[in-house]
Amino acid sequence: MGDLQISGTVLGDLRRTFSTIADRMDTVSRAMGNANGESVGAPKLIDDVHDFADDWHYGIGQIGKHADDAVHMIDQIGKTFDDADLQLANSLKTGKK
Repeated sequence: MGDLQISGTVLGDLRRTFSTIADRMDTVSRAMGNANGESVGAPKLIDDVHDFADDWHYGIGQIGKHADDAVHMIDQIGKTFDDADLQLANSLKTGKK
Protein backbone atom coordinates (compact mmCIF):
# COMPACT_ATOMS: atom_id res chain seq x y z
CA MET A 1 0.00 0.00 0.00
CA GLY A 2 1.45 3.37 -0.99
CA ASP A 3 1.60 6.45 1.16
CA LEU A 4 -0.33 9.51 0.13
CA GLN A 5 1.04 12.82 1.31
CA ILE A 6 -0.22 16.32 0.83
CA SER A 7 2.17 19.15 1.54
CA GLY A 8 0.54 22.22 3.02
CA THR A 9 3.41 24.28 1.64
CA VAL A 10 2.81 23.05 -1.89
CA LEU A 11 -0.93 23.64 -1.63
CA GLY A 12 -0.27 27.12 -0.24
CA ASP A 13 2.12 27.93 -3.09
CA LEU A 14 -0.39 26.70 -5.68
CA ARG A 15 -3.16 28.70 -4.05
CA ARG A 16 -1.05 31.87 -4.03
CA THR A 17 -0.09 31.40 -7.69
CA PHE A 18 -3.64 30.78 -8.87
CA SER A 19 -5.15 33.54 -6.74
CA THR A 20 -2.80 36.20 -8.14
CA ILE A 21 -2.34 35.09 -11.75
CA ALA A 22 -5.38 36.92 -13.12
CA ASP A 23 -4.38 40.20 -11.48
CA ARG A 24 -0.83 39.96 -12.77
CA MET A 25 -1.99 39.20 -16.31
CA ASP A 26 -4.67 41.91 -16.15
CA THR A 27 -1.90 44.46 -15.60
CA VAL A 28 -0.39 43.41 -18.92
CA SER A 29 -3.83 43.43 -20.54
CA ARG A 30 -4.48 47.02 -19.44
CA ALA A 31 -1.07 48.11 -20.74
CA MET A 32 -1.82 46.52 -24.12
CA GLY A 33 -5.27 48.11 -24.20
CA ASN A 34 -3.71 51.51 -23.62
CA ALA A 35 -1.07 51.04 -26.33
CA ASN A 36 -1.30 53.32 -29.30
CA GLY A 37 -2.06 50.99 -32.19
CA GLU A 38 -1.54 53.84 -34.65
CA SER A 39 2.18 53.68 -33.99
CA VAL A 40 2.38 50.53 -36.16
CA GLY A 41 1.32 52.47 -39.24
CA ALA A 42 -0.99 50.62 -41.63
CA PRO A 43 -4.72 50.75 -40.82
CA LYS A 44 -5.09 46.95 -41.10
CA LEU A 45 -2.23 46.44 -38.68
CA ILE A 46 -3.74 49.01 -36.29
CA ASP A 47 -7.01 47.05 -36.33
CA ASP A 48 -5.10 43.80 -35.74
CA VAL A 49 -3.31 45.30 -32.71
CA HIS A 50 -6.64 46.44 -31.24
CA ASP A 51 -8.26 43.06 -31.96
CA PHE A 52 -5.34 41.30 -30.29
CA ALA A 53 -5.69 43.50 -27.20
CA ASP A 54 -9.42 42.72 -27.05
CA ASP A 55 -8.79 38.98 -27.43
CA TRP A 56 -6.08 39.15 -24.76
CA HIS A 57 -8.47 40.89 -22.37
CA TYR A 58 -11.14 38.23 -22.95
CA GLY A 59 -8.58 35.45 -22.47
CA ILE A 60 -7.38 36.96 -19.21
CA GLY A 61 -10.95 36.99 -17.95
CA GLN A 62 -11.30 33.30 -18.78
CA ILE A 63 -7.98 32.46 -17.12
CA GLY A 64 -9.10 34.39 -14.05
CA LYS A 65 -12.35 32.45 -13.87
CA HIS A 66 -10.56 29.11 -14.13
CA ALA A 67 -7.89 30.22 -11.67
CA ASP A 68 -10.63 31.08 -9.15
CA ASP A 69 -12.14 27.63 -9.70
CA ALA A 70 -8.69 26.10 -9.10
CA VAL A 71 -8.31 28.04 -5.83
CA HIS A 72 -11.66 26.66 -4.62
CA MET A 73 -10.59 23.13 -5.57
CA ILE A 74 -7.23 23.54 -3.79
CA ASP A 75 -9.06 24.77 -0.69
CA GLN A 76 -11.39 21.77 -0.83
CA ILE A 77 -8.49 19.34 -1.28
CA GLY A 78 -6.72 20.82 1.73
CA LYS A 79 -9.88 20.66 3.85
CA THR A 80 -10.63 17.09 2.80
CA PHE A 81 -7.13 15.90 3.64
CA ASP A 82 -7.11 17.80 6.95
CA ASP A 83 -10.45 16.20 7.88
CA ALA A 84 -9.22 12.72 6.86
CA ASP A 85 -6.00 13.22 8.84
CA LEU A 86 -7.96 14.29 11.93
CA GLN A 87 -10.33 11.32 11.61
CA LEU A 88 -7.38 8.95 11.27
CA ALA A 89 -5.62 10.47 14.29
CA ASN A 90 -8.81 10.19 16.35
CA SER A 91 -9.37 6.58 15.29
CA LEU A 92 -5.79 5.70 16.27
CA LYS A 93 -6.29 7.31 19.72
CA THR A 94 -9.54 5.40 20.18
CA GLY A 95 -7.90 2.15 19.09
CA LYS A 96 -5.08 2.46 21.65
CA LYS A 97 -7.43 2.58 24.66
